[in-house]
Amino acid sequence: MSYCLNPDCPSPTSNPMGANFCQSCGSKLLLQGRYRALQLIGQGGFGRTFLAVDEEQAAKSRCVIKQFFPQAQGIANRQKAAELFEQEAVRLEELGKHPQIPEFIAHFEQDNRQYLVQEFIEGENLSNVLKTEGIFNEKQIRDLLHSLLPVIEFIHTHNVIHRDIKPENIIRRDDGQLLLVDFGAAKYATGTALARTGTVIGSAGYAAPEQAGGKAVFSSDLYSLGVTCLHLLTQTEPFDLYSFSEATWVWRNYLSRPVTRRLGRILDKMVEMATSRRFQSAVEALDALNSRVYPRTRTPRVISAQSATAFPQTPTPGFTPASNAPLQNWRCVYTLQGHTQSVRSLAITPDGEILISGSDDNTIKLWQLATGEELCTLRGHSKTVSAIAISADGEILASGSEDKTIKLWELSTGMQIGTLTLGNWFSRDSGCVYAVAMSPEEEIIASLDNNGAVKLWNLKTGQEIRRLKGDTSWINAIAISPTGKTLVAANGDSIKLWNLRTGGQFPILKGHQSWVRAVSFSPDGQMLASGSDDATVKLWNLKTGRELCTLRGHLGAIYSVAFSPMLGVGKLLASSSDDRTIKLWDTSTGQELCTLTGHTRWVHSVVFSPCGQTLVSGGGDPIIYIWQRDPLSSRTSLQ
Repeated sequence: MSYCLNPDCPSPTSNPMGANFCQSCGSKLLLQGRYRALQLIGQGGFGRTFLAVDEEQAAKSRCVIKQFFPQAQGIANRQKAAELFEQEAVRLEELGKHPQIPEFIAHFEQDNRQYLVQEFIEGENLSNVLKTEGIFNEKQIRDLLHSLLPVIEFIHTHNVIHRDIKPENIIRRDDGQLLLVDFGAAKYATGTALARTGTVIGSAGYAAPEQAGGKAVFSSDLYSLGVTCLHLLTQTEPFDLYSFSEATWVWRNYLSRPVTRRLGRILDKMVEMATSRRFQSAVEALDALNSRVYPRTRTPRVISAQSATAFPQTPTPGFTPASNAPLQNWRCVYTLQGHTQSVRSLAITPDGEILISGSDDNTIKLWQLATGEELCTLRGHSKTVSAIAISADGEILASGSEDKTIKLWELSTGMQIGTLTLGNWFSRDSGCVYAVAMSPEEEIIASLDNNGAVKLWNLKTGQEIRRLKGDTSWINAIAISPTGKTLVAANGDSIKLWNLRTGGQFPILKGHQSWVRAVSFSPDGQMLASGSDDATVKLWNLKTGRELCTLRGHLGAIYSVAFSPMLGVGKLLASSSDDRTIKLWDTSTGQELCTLTGHTRWVHSVVFSPCGQTLVSGGGDPIIYIWQRDPLSSRTSLQ
């Protein structure tokens, strides 16, 4: 069938293929003597769209004919529509060929009507896909962003702003490729054009605030793409995803399945109302999406990293309940393999998203805690990474090594921003760095070495503030209190405490029968836990300096102790040992709650997530174990 393009034709569909003139009205059926309309596939207030064939092509390839056909509209509106139609042709011709933009074929006028001919895309728009297949998952949204952000960057480099990105204008081709279509609203961006208020163009709900005010900028397209993603994730209209009473997006309330905080933050930044807080370019947004590091307020640089096995097939560790003790139902939910030698140190960012591990293989790895994905590997140390610490704002990572250095890293980019070497911060008698700690309030790093010296440094200037010298015994561990006022160091079989600001020393804590290897403050800073080679954990009241109790149960040296930040102030404590186990304790009663087993060698480090629902352990395996607490176990004596 050949479709007649005359808007007044009484029977446009009554023509056989091959006819040159309409049998009903006598109009020419071929445009420019070559393009034949086959069927009407779309119609709006200012035009119609037809599926067509190019009969000059040997294969008679299919194409799309757009006909400018203004219906009952005001003269001003018709004039503006004519300009936009002409503009679309100009923009498509300027953009040239891009595999994800329909190819521009021709633009001409015939019988006093404008026509635009484009490549035909076999597929359906994402609005229809959403209706037929349901809401998009996170992988689909990531794939969409990976696919379309380069297209948007391409058009922006040609000084073109699309101004009408929405699900209806994204076509999923039959092979899965996404294409951006409908450049009818596209605007050529020049310095004067961007500064000048123009006609409001775009689709309600998807247009950025500045675009609704007639001043579209490049990031306006990123806003529209972000809103498109929110709609596809929720199948909810954009206006319902924004709370005008709270002046904030509430799209997470409409999710039927959660997305990672990382993707959520990227989408939040794309749909910022203020252009200054939005991604400024598609490349910036793509870098944040591709970055193997943690996206924060500014976009991370992409860091190449070897992919880790998030859920390797290893024997599932179990737990053994202690006799006559209430059971805390903890289980290993997955393990992480990536380090090639023993894991010596662990830390979790303050928001609980990123796990950081240091190893005998001289590397530091960053992992997405929720999924087990390895984000990147930080290389720079030449020997074992013995200790790591994170600043209170989660921006700076400090790593101490047996190579006699402390290195500082910017977590948002993975970049090394400082190396504290023997000739800089350490005096000539300093040796391997076995522990580091960072003050939660002041920008202070505390470090210790194998010569019994604790040194305090100004994080900003790199200047040494003071040295807190122990005795001839080896110092094995240090910690800074949550208030930032007290520093504690394990000095031989005793524990020393100093006022962090003045350097004044408090009474020494004595009680262990062998070297103390681990110390940890309770969340309120009122209690201290210490672990020793004598296979015991001791709890201390820091106000009185008295020992509260001794926790016995391990069969080997204690290498790490950690308080959970939840479940009551300091009520849950984890300890790891040379005996290959982790024990959980109720510090209010001194009871052992359970023993976690699975490690095949010593367990050197344990750390709780900020929410207290996840425990991470690492040691000589060199596998990292992720343990989680069953929510049903909240109904226990620890509440």
